Amino acid sequence: MMIRQRGCRGMGRMFLFLACCILLVDAAPCFGTVFYDALNRRVALSSPPRRIVSLAPNITEILYYLGLGHRVAGVTRFSYYPPEAKKKPKVGSYIRVNVERILELKPDLVLGTMDGNSSQTIHLLERAGIPVYVVNPRSVRETIATIARIADVAGMKARGDRLAGLLTRRLEKIVGETAGLERPKVFLQINIRPIMTVNRNTIHNDVIRLAGGVNPAADLPVTYPRINREEVLAWKPDVIIISSMERGGRFERAREEWLKWLSIPAVRNSKVYLVDSDLIDRPSPRIIRGLEIMAGLIHPEIDPLRHRDARTKQ
Repeated sequence: MMIRQRGCRGMGRMFLFLACCILLVDAAPCFGTVFYDALNRRVALSSPPRRIVSLAPNITEILYYLGLGHRVAGVTRFSYYPPEAKKKPKVGSYIRVNVERILELKPDLVLGTMDGNSSQTIHLLERAGIPVYVVNPRSVRETIATIARIADVAGMKARGDRLAGLLTRRLEKIVGETAGLERPKVFLQINIRPIMTVNRNTIHNDVIRLAGGVNPAADLPVTYPRINREEVLAWKPDVIIISSMERGGRFERAREEWLKWLSIPAVRNSKVYLVDSDLIDRPSPRIIRGLEIMAGLIHPEIDPLRHRDARTKQ
C-alpha cells in the first residue's frame, strides 16, 4: 500500500512536470539543451537565456522581431533598429567588441556573427564561462533559417518557426511573381566615392537574383569591387540602384550624376533608383521588405500599386 502511494505521488509529480512544460513551451521549454552553431561549436544551455548580448546590428533586429527585446542586455553600435535598441547598453562595434563591458552586463548568452566578430572575442568570452552562439547567414533563405535557429536557442522555437514561415511565404511570392520574366541587368552601387558594387558572394547579389534581376558584376573576383564609370557604361545596365550608408544631399547627387549618361538604358528608361541600405545590407527580417522593394523596382509590372511607394519620383 505504501509502495502504491509513493508510485501515485511519483506519477502525480511527473504529470505536473509535463503539464508545466506544455504550458511554458514557448517561454521556457524543458531545457538542458545542446546546440551547434555556424562554426559547428557545441553550445550547451541549462535554461533559456534571460540576458542576451548581441554582437551585430542584424542580430539585434532579429531578437526584437522575435519579441525578445526585453531580454537584450547589450548591443553593438549602429544597433539603431528598432528605435528601442538605441537605449540598450553598448559593447563597442561588432568589429571591436569590448569584452570587459560584456562581462559587466552578466549575460547568460552572447550571440555573435562570423561576419565581423573576431575568434579572439569568442575565445575570451568562452574562457569567462559565457556561452557564445555564432551565426553566419549568407543569403536571404539562410537569414530566415537563422531567425528560426536564434528563436530555438532562446527557447522560443514555436514562435520562431511561425515567424520564419511568414517571411518564407513573402519570399516565395516574389520568386513566383518574377519567374519566367525577362531578367534585366541590375547595377547596384553600394558606395558613392569610390564607386563600389558587389559580386556573387554577397547577400545583395542574392536579393538581386531573387527579385528577378542579373548582377553584371557577379563574376568579379573581389567581393566588394571598386569600379570606374566606364565599366558601368560598358555593362549597359537596365536598372541602376544606389544603396549607401550616405544620406541626404550626397545620396541624391549620386543618382543625379548617373542621369547625365543617356547611353545607359537605365537612364534612358528612367530606372535609376535609391534604396535604404539597411533593407538589403543586413541579414535581418527587414531584408524581405528590401526584396519586395527591389522586385518592384526591377519588375514594376508584377504589381505596380503594391510597389509604388518603393520607387523614387523621377
